[in-house]
Amino acid sequence: MLTGGAAAVASCGRRKSTGFGGYAFVANEAGQAVAAVDLTAFAVVRHIRLDGSPTEVLTHPSLPYVYALTPDREALYEIEIDRLAVRRKTWFRAEAIGARMCEGEPALYVLCRQPRVLLAFAPDALTLKWKVDLPEQPADFDVDLDGNAAVSFGAAGKLGLIDARTRRLALIDAGGPIGITRFRRDGAMLMTGDPASRMLLLHSVVKRRLVVRLPLSLEPQNFCMSADHGQLFITGPGLDAVVVVYPYQTEVAETVLAGHAPGVMAASGTQPPYLFVANPGSGEVTILNITNRRVIAVASVGVDPGFITVTPDNQYALVLNRKSGDLAVLIIRDNLANRNKYAGLFTMIPVGSKPVSAVVRAV
Repeated sequence: MLTGGAAAVASCGRRKSTGFGGYAFVANEAGQAVAAVDLTAFAVVRHIRLDGSPTEVLTHPSLPYVYALTPDREALYEIEIDRLAVRRKTWFRAEAIGARMCEGEPALYVLCRQPRVLLAFAPDALTLKWKVDLPEQPADFDVDLDGNAAVSFGAAGKLGLIDARTRRLALIDAGGPIGITRFRRDGAMLMTGDPASRMLLLHSVVKRRLVVRLPLSLEPQNFCMSADHGQLFITGPGLDAVVVVYPYQTEVAETVLAGHAPGVMAASGTQPPYLFVANPGSGEVTILNITNRRVIAVASVGVDPGFITVTPDNQYALVLNRKSGDLAVLIIRDNLANRNKYAGLFTMIPVGSKPVSAVVRAV
């Protein structure tokens, strides 16, 4: 329910907005469905039923398909955008913990903990291309533009580098327990979080060794890159702030307060660019101007915001609220006019039970 100023701004926004010509596909984990949200009408047009609980949705970089991962059914579903229906699915008979789509040469990767394996699927046919057995229990992974993969092995304190061409695995000693890991955009460096020591670790991919340790004021749990990939934003337990890192200069730039217990983030490609930071406990999103690193607005969005994405045209930030089961739409351009005020909420769209992931596609 919208109240007070939020409702006034929402109704005003509906008169002004023309919408984005496409859909947001929202994975409803508890509802066992993917909701297709029309971003012109700002309404759910179809609940695409699955026989499992989706935890992630991904989009093909060029073909009109999105994919849903259901770990409980050990399956991948391919959804046709034109028909808003499941086209096919494949089972991989393993306990999945995450999926990634390669932006370069299209390939869909699934990381599994039991058995310990990395699977690579051809997304145009949804067939298995190759797999690599893993020596330790995986915690997280990422894929670069060439399809090479990096896997963090959590408590084992190791990183695994997998060459997409040879399918060979090389191990790097991370020096201690690690969690989240991401490639730098050029693929030359791996950025990995060490929660126990509150460190950001940077590993050379070519030299296959740890090269830099950057002390942080919090436990690195969430990463977000700026649209130009020149800044890395980090949140996690220990401080109500966002840590800003220059990944190419390998230095910490600044630590900025960003609401209570900041969590997941998303960055816009606008000028100036914005960083949207979820505050799950307070049901808000803190909005920072990336250029001057100042908080310009706070938006009340719903109960337990746990995922944020920005539409490709940079008009809207879409926030998924896990407990209230809705999608909050923020109009990005309005934040310029609402400096130092509560940002206007454009609308709230009920999408289903426990929405956890979303992708946006133009049509």
